[in-house]
Amino acid sequence: MRKVQMNGTLTHFSSTTTQNGVSKQNGVAYTKQNGVYTKHNGDSCHQQMLQKNPENFLPIPRLKFRSAAVLVFTVSVVCFCSSYDGNFVFDDSEAIVNNKDLLPESSITDLFYHDFWGNKLDSKTSHKSYRPLTVLTYRFSHVLSGGLNPIAFHVPNIVLNAIISVLILGIFSILFGGYALDTESGRPLFSAPKSALLCAVLFAVHPVHTESVAGVVGRADLLCALLFLLSFYLYIKACAKSPYEEDDKLIVYRPEVFSVPLLLTSMVLCCLSVLCKEQGITVIGLCSVYDIIVICRVDFLRLVGIRTTSGNNGVNGNNQLKEKDFRPWVLSLIKRHIFLFLTAVAILVFRWRIMGSTPPTFQVFDNPHSFTNGTFIRALNYNYLYSINAWLLINPWWLCFDWSMGCIPVIQTVSDPRNIATGAFWIVMAFLIYNCVKGQITQDQRTLTIALAFIVVPFLPASNIFFRVGFVIAERILYLSSAGFCMLIVLGVRYVCVNYQQFIKMIKLFLAFLIGICMIRCVQRSIEWKDEMSLFVSGVKVCPGNAKVHYNIAKLNADRGNTDYAIEEYRLAIELNPEYDQAMNNLGNIMKDKGDLDEAEQLLETAVKIREEFAAAWMNLGIVKSSLKKYQESERCYLTAIKHRRKYPDCYYNLGNLYLEQKLHTEALQAWMNATKLKPTHVNSWSNAIVLLDNLGQYKEAEVTTKEALKYLPNESQIYFNMANIYGKMERYQESEQFFLKAIQLQNNEPKYYGNLGVLYHRWNKLKSAETMYKKALTLNPSDMSSRDNLEMLYQKMQKLKN
Repeated sequence: MRKVQMNGTLTHFSSTTTQNGVSKQNGVAYTKQNGVYTKHNGDSCHQQMLQKNPENFLPIPRLKFRSAAVLVFTVSVVCFCSSYDGNFVFDDSEAIVNNKDLLPESSITDLFYHDFWGNKLDSKTSHKSYRPLTVLTYRFSHVLSGGLNPIAFHVPNIVLNAIISVLILGIFSILFGGYALDTESGRPLFSAPKSALLCAVLFAVHPVHTESVAGVVGRADLLCALLFLLSFYLYIKACAKSPYEEDDKLIVYRPEVFSVPLLLTSMVLCCLSVLCKEQGITVIGLCSVYDIIVICRVDFLRLVGIRTTSGNNGVNGNNQLKEKDFRPWVLSLIKRHIFLFLTAVAILVFRWRIMGSTPPTFQVFDNPHSFTNGTFIRALNYNYLYSINAWLLINPWWLCFDWSMGCIPVIQTVSDPRNIATGAFWIVMAFLIYNCVKGQITQDQRTLTIALAFIVVPFLPASNIFFRVGFVIAERILYLSSAGFCMLIVLGVRYVCVNYQQFIKMIKLFLAFLIGICMIRCVQRSIEWKDEMSLFVSGVKVCPGNAKVHYNIAKLNADRGNTDYAIEEYRLAIELNPEYDQAMNNLGNIMKDKGDLDEAEQLLETAVKIREEFAAAWMNLGIVKSSLKKYQESERCYLTAIKHRRKYPDCYYNLGNLYLEQKLHTEALQAWMNATKLKPTHVNSWSNAIVLLDNLGQYKEAEVTTKEALKYLPNESQIYFNMANIYGKMERYQESEQFFLKAIQLQNNEPKYYGNLGVLYHRWNKLKSAETMYKKALTLNPSDMSSRDNLEMLYQKMQKLKN
C-alpha cells in the first residue's frame, strides 16, 4: 500500500499501477502532481454530470456560508419572535410554574432524580420523562429573571431555534454536497450552497415547529435537536481523518481510519442530547445510516446479489463485500458501529435503571389507539397515525395543541375509509424507497435515502413500535423529522428544475409563495400560543371532538370565574368522553361550590369508579359527603385517598376538619400535624391547630405549636394573629401587641387584625389606641358590626371615666 501525503493528511490507495505518469486505482485514472494524486475528469460521463449539476438550475441565490447563515437566522427569528412575551401555557404550568425543581431553595441534585415535571421518577404517577439538562436551563432562566418572568423563558427558545436553523444549514450542505474539505486550507467547504440554503430556509419557516418554539416545554426538543445535530456532525468529521482528493477538494470515502477523540465526543453529545429529551438516542441510528450509505456507499442490493451492475460509488467502483475480501475500511466501519452499539446499550441501561426499572403507566385516554384489541387492528391504527403525522408536515395549517381524546377516533374495522389514507401513505413511501435503490446508485439517491432516514429515525421513539407512548400525536416530535421532509421538497424541486427547465420561473414563484405563506402561518400560530384561551379556542377549530380541548377551555373559564360557561364545557367534555374522570372531578367541585351536593356526589362517585386510584376525586368526594353529614363515608373516602397517595397533606387537612366537626379534637389535631409534617408550609393546618388549642384552653401547647409554625412560615400573618389572640387571653398584653403589630405589618389591609388589636387595647385600658384601631377596622370594612359595637362600648367607658 502506498501512502500519499496531502496537506498533512495521509491518504491510502490500494492495488495501484503506474503507466506514463498516470496512476490507476481499480481502473480509475489519477495524475500525480506535486506529490498529490488527482482524479481524471476528462471522461464524457463526468462532463455530463457537471452539466446536469442541480445547483446550476436552482432559482436560488448562491451565497457564502456566512451570508446564508445570517439570512437563515434572521428568517427564523422573524417567524417566531412574536411569542417572546407570551404567557406560560398548557404544559408550561406543570413543567415550569408548579415545578419545585426550578426554585433556588430546592437542591440542584434533586432534578437528576426527578422527572420533567418535578415528580420522583419512581412515583406511580411519573411519566418517566427524564430531562434534567432541560430542567437545569429552566432553573437558570428562573435565576436570571428573578422568578417566573415568561420573557426570560421564551427568548432562549427563539434564539435556540435560530441557532439550530443555522447549524442545520451546514448539515444540509453535507447531506446534499457531501463532506468536503478545501485542499489548501483544509476547512470544510459549503457544498451545494443553493440546495442547503433552500432547505434551511424551508426548515426555519416550517409552522410545525411553533409548539417547540412558542411553548416553553418545547425547549426539550430544541436542546435535544441542537446536541443531536452536533453529535451527527462530529461523527461525520471523525470519519474524515483520511480524506482523498477529487475535483480539487478532499472528500471522505470508505475511511480505513477514524478519529477516536471526535467519535467519543460525538457519543458524549448524544448522551447529553438524551438528557434533554429521549429522542436524542436516535442520532445513533442516523449516524449508522449515513456511515453505511454515504460514507462507505454500501449497495445492499449488490451485496445480496440482486443487483449485478455496480453503481456510481466514487473512486472504488467495486463495492462488493465478501468475507474473503475483508478490507480495512470494512473493519473500520465495524469498529465505528461497535462504538455506536455500546453507546446505545449504555444509554438504554442507564435510562431503565434511573426509571426504577419500570415503564411508565398511561391511561386509555392518553393514547387510546395503543389499547385496541388485536395486533392487526392496533397496527392499522398506528399506521393511520403515521399518515396523519406525514400530513402535518405537508399541511401545517392543521395544527392543534393536543390530539388526544377523540381528536382522532380509533379505527375498529378494516372497512374504515380512513385506511385509504394509510394506503396512500405507504404507496408514497414505497415509491420513495424504490427510487432510492433503482438503477445505478447516484448521489441524489443516497441523499434521498438520508432524507427518509432523517424523517423516520428520529420519529421511532414516538411510533409505539418499541413501547407505548403517552400521546396520540405531538407536533413537537416532528421537529427533527421536518428536516428530512424539507430535503424531500428540495430534491423534488431540483429534479423539476433539471428535467423541466421551462418551469423554473414557475418554481421560483412557487417557492417564494411557499416561504411567505409559511412565515405568515408561523407568526399567526405563535400569537395563538401566547395565551391559553386563544390556544384552546384554536384547538376547537381543528378538533371539535377532542374532549380534552373542551376540558381545558372549561378549566380556564372556571379559574376566571365564568362558572356557567365552564359547566357547559365540562358537560360537553364528558359527553364526548363518558369516562373522562378529571372532567367529572372538576365539574363535581363546581357543583359542590354552587351547593348542588347531590350532583357533585354522583359525579365524584362515577370518577372514582372509573379510576379507583384517583386520589383527588376521593378527597373531593369526602368533602361532599362531609357536607351531606355522611361522616363515616366521608372518613372512608379520605382514608382511601391517602391510601392511593400517601403524601397528601391537603387530604389530612380535610380529614382534620371532619374530625373537628365531630368534636374528635385529638384526632383532628393529629390529622393537622400529619399535614404539616408532609408540608411544613401548610398554613391552614397550622392555623386550625393553633385555634383549636386556643379554644380548648391549651395555651402552652398553642404557644409551642406557633413557634414551630413560624420556623417554616416566618412571614405568615395569620399565625401571628392567632398567637396574638392567645397571648391576649393569657393577659400577656405586651407580647400580644407585638404579634398583632407584626401581623398588621405583614398584611395591613385585614380589618379583623385592627379590630382585635383594638379589643386588646380596650382590655389593656389604652383607650385612645383602641379607638384608633376600631376606626381603622371600620374604614377597611364599614359593615364590621363587631368593631362598631366595641367602639360604642369604648365611648361609653370613656364617658364614664370623664364623669
